[in-house]
Amino acid sequence: MSTRVEAKSRYASKITDDCQTAPGPVSAADRIVVEIRKLIAAAIFFNAQVAEKIGFGLSDMQIVHVLQLYGPSTPSSLTAWTGLSTGGVTVALDRLQKAGYIRREPNPADRRSLLITLMPVRMRKLTAMYESVESETRKLLETMPQSDLDAVLRFFELLHSVQADRRPVARL
Repeated sequence: MSTRVEAKSRYASKITDDCQTAPGPVSAADRIVVEIRKLIAAAIFFNAQVAEKIGFGLSDMQIVHVLQLYGPSTPSSLTAWTGLSTGGVTVALDRLQKAGYIRREPNPADRRSLLITLMPVRMRKLTAMYESVESETRKLLETMPQSDLDAVLRFFELLHSVQADRRPVARL
């Protein structure tokens, strides 16, 4: 082995040793938690890249996702779902409205509040940025037996119900 290859190998070992502060996953539950963390990290970075391309902040992007998933919402609902302050949500909504992605309209169920609604025309560009990821995911899911898909769906529904019950992170 050449000196250069040995040095490279020692460097790689050093990096690996420095990064392994805890033992690797042992149980299936441990492995699932690690895979979820990897998925979350990848999703956050992907969302950050998309947000940057269209001139949004990451919070702006996540508010758009919440509105896509849950439909028109009040600012107070967005505050509860995101854990952002009311001021933080207002500032994000101001940016989204200025960019033409949302509109604020009177809430027919409560005249004291507003409903935040996505603008479909503006959403086309954004939706197109996610099409390849969603298409790849659907192709992968098509390779799985229905019983596995049912189990995965039950798991995510349970996980979501537990997360929905949690209170937002306390502000420091």
